[in-house]
Amino acid sequence: MSKAPNPTRIQKKNRAAILDAALETFSSHGFRGSTVDQIATEAGLSKPNLLYYFPSKEAIFTELMSGLLDTWLDPLRSLDPNGDPMQEILSYVQRKLQMSRDFPRESRLYANEIVQGAPRLLDTISNELNALVEEKSVLLESWMEAGKINRAHPKHLLFSIWSLTQHYADFDVQVRTLMGSEDPFDAAPEYLETLYRRMLTPQD
Repeated sequence: MSKAPNPTRIQKKNRAAILDAALETFSSHGFRGSTVDQIATEAGLSKPNLLYYFPSKEAIFTELMSGLLDTWLDPLRSLDPNGDPMQEILSYVQRKLQMSRDFPRESRLYANEIVQGAPRLLDTISNELNALVEEKSVLLESWMEAGKINRAHPKHLLFSIWSLTQHYADFDVQVRTLMGSEDPFDAAPEYLETLYRRMLTPQD
């Protein structure tokens, strides 16, 4: 069986343009509100040209989400059982906040999918994400049992980190409007670190 030929520079460029255009379109309009024609126009390609690379809107969305989820879960995977618990958690918070700053469209795309009932992500949430959260919840519980951090429900701790960091991306317009001329990311890192450090520091 012969191997598929390596994509040319133009093919790589066009695929990247399609995925970037799809990210912009999906994050703005959701999956249902987006069309192949919109994505093709955003990418600067004809619809037939786009369909040469991806046979359907579903295929584009699947590839986008596959890469997004891998990026999104990497900071949680990186919690080190051998590291200092407080620093591991605070670093996780800061990485999630930085991702909201660097990847706001990706965050909104994920949020839109969840709000719609996660029809295209339910298997991933039920399997891969669930297994990872269970693994890290056990780790957090072990740190709490050892008295290294204050006791808190481990899953709700993760949920709160997700909520507080991803809010800056998912509600970007609201946040920036209310902050006026101040960049919300100037003070957010220190605020969140103080919040979680106070919450998790063991009491004498």
